[in-house]
Amino acid sequence: MSTSSSHPVAALASTAPRAQAAIAVALAALMICTRGQHFASVDALPSASWAVFFLVGALLRPAWALPLFFGLSTSLDLLSLASGTISDWCLSPAYWALALAYTVLWFGGRTYARVHREDWRAVPRLALVLLVTASVAYLVSKGGFHFFSGRHPDPSFANFVARIPRYYPPALGTLAGYVGVAMVVRLLCRAAVSRIDVDRQARA
Repeated sequence: MSTSSSHPVAALASTAPRAQAAIAVALAALMICTRGQHFASVDALPSASWAVFFLVGALLRPAWALPLFFGLSTSLDLLSLASGTISDWCLSPAYWALALAYTVLWFGGRTYARVHREDWRAVPRLALVLLVTASVAYLVSKGGFHFFSGRHPDPSFANFVARIPRYYPPALGTLAGYVGVAMVVRLLCRAAVSRIDVDRQARA
């Protein structure tokens, strides 16, 4: 069995080193441009961090990409804090919950890579995995912040549940939007590469 067929990301992305490096750079750039408020951020874009960690799990082979991207996200937060563009509101004792939530998103991407198919069946599968992954990640990150950050004077279960209709749908929509665009870009890139290969074979 070939290496490419034995790994869960093989059905989603090329395992060639150059392709993996290009994906990593693109995802890092997306996070840099959309996370926080710093020298390279684009304020008009919602944060793509959730989508980035999902895509890291789905498209990048090395498991160490997860801590690498968490290090990048933390560095961006600290940079924004040091520059005075954000407050320390989110940098609370509950910041550890982000690591758990990002791990959930990464694992969701890994899970989807294992069930991906190159046909219409991929769409409902992707939607289901995104829904489950986003739900668990939301409970971990927002629940951790609500109960352990010390920012809420009355961190009750009822107050947490009351916030879900306001904050969860936008988080799910942003995640689905970025992942959907990424999958479309992936299809376009694969089509372009296939066309180039066909042209080369025709000229050979």
